[in-house]
Amino acid sequence: MFIALVVAVVASLGTPLITSAATTFHVSLDSAQWTLTVALLSGAVTTPVLGRLGAGPHRRATILATLAIVVAGSVLTVLPLPFAWLLVGRAAQGVGLGLTALMMGVARDHLPEERSAATIALISVVSIIGAGVGYPLAALLAEFGGVRAAYGLGLLVTAIAFVIAWRSVPAAPEGRSAHVNVAGALVLAGGLLLVLFLAGERSLWSRHLALAVSLAVAAVLLLCGWTVSELRSKMPLVGVRAVRHPAVAGANIAMFVGGSGMYLLLTLITRYAQTPHSAGYGFGLTTFVAGLVLVPFSVLGFVAGRLTPRVRERIGGPLLLAGSAVVVGGGFVLFAAARSDLAELLVAMGVLGFGVGSFSAAVPGVILAVTPTSETSSAMSFNYVVRSVGYSLGSAIGGLVLAAGTDAGHLFPNDHAYTTAALVGIAAMAITTATSLVLARRRSPETNPRRVRPA
Repeated sequence: MFIALVVAVVASLGTPLITSAATTFHVSLDSAQWTLTVALLSGAVTTPVLGRLGAGPHRRATILATLAIVVAGSVLTVLPLPFAWLLVGRAAQGVGLGLTALMMGVARDHLPEERSAATIALISVVSIIGAGVGYPLAALLAEFGGVRAAYGLGLLVTAIAFVIAWRSVPAAPEGRSAHVNVAGALVLAGGLLLVLFLAGERSLWSRHLALAVSLAVAAVLLLCGWTVSELRSKMPLVGVRAVRHPAVAGANIAMFVGGSGMYLLLTLITRYAQTPHSAGYGFGLTTFVAGLVLVPFSVLGFVAGRLTPRVRERIGGPLLLAGSAVVVGGGFVLFAAARSDLAELLVAMGVLGFGVGSFSAAVPGVILAVTPTSETSSAMSFNYVVRSVGYSLGSAIGGLVLAAGTDAGHLFPNDHAYTTAALVGIAAMAITTATSLVLARRRSPETNPRRVRPA
């Protein structure tokens, strides 16, 4: 559980420190934005490879090597080095984003079946809602000790995680094998890099549309080529045939669309809370106080993560996904209808946290119910990539809608732009709900995940 928390800490060192990084290193905000983007990129690219390695006999070595890279990157973020080295350090930290799937593989292999499902659900939740704790801590350290003190939090947590992994993570069961298709990994990495780059560089679509479209076509061709290659490979990086199973495909589609909406609302609320009163709305909160707005998100997300396995015993996983999407949609409705008081934002954030926590806890159960034990890390790694792309898309959509609602010569968007963005989010959650309900009708009877044969 603590190692999974590293994922949340690495993520929380991005958004709240962008402004501090820009002022400390005397770079533009666009350049400082790469302290977040480069970590997401490296995480998305390396996660499928880590998932495949984690499915083999060298999982313990993979976990320790990954944490060693994260610790080394954390050291680079703390040392008084130029901005380029900070980006290298953040890229190394991003490799740790693939640890969530590896921890799920450990839990599924080495815990009794009745405990592993609840533990896997909680690992999924902690890796997301933990950012609500890391965000205000990072902002507070940056405010009083500077940006390097905030990055020191990451160094401390990752160093402890390495020691914990060294002492407690067991070796993988015997009889496993894992072969990494290097060519396929490079093609997938190229496609994902282009997708995430296009999602993060919103200005490229408005200033260089032809180039953006060309890169988008290249990304589609690379990912299609990778899919064909994986289907023909005897040792695929990701079991594409297994991914095509209705339960797995439905869960990943729900994760992609739902993740876009969830991250959209998270960014809308935090940005709205930090908007100064001079814009005609907003609360002008500092980065630290705005981080505290995420506390209800984390608390209720954790509560939902604990409750979901119990509810899962009574209703199916797809129905849980649908219900969670409805809860998140309710958060959007609250934000769209009532945001004139800070307490209303806190309520909306709490509703979002409960929905995200429940959704995140339910997804692994849906996927792993039809996934062999040996493929746990690989299957959940692919789901993480889908989630990352969905989050990036949600951030991009929010930025585009708010930019479209910003009058010429004004720094902040109009208030109604937030309502428009909320309506987009409601539509996304409606699609997620419909997808989950279709999955609930079509899913086959659940099997013992430990007895399913590999596809």
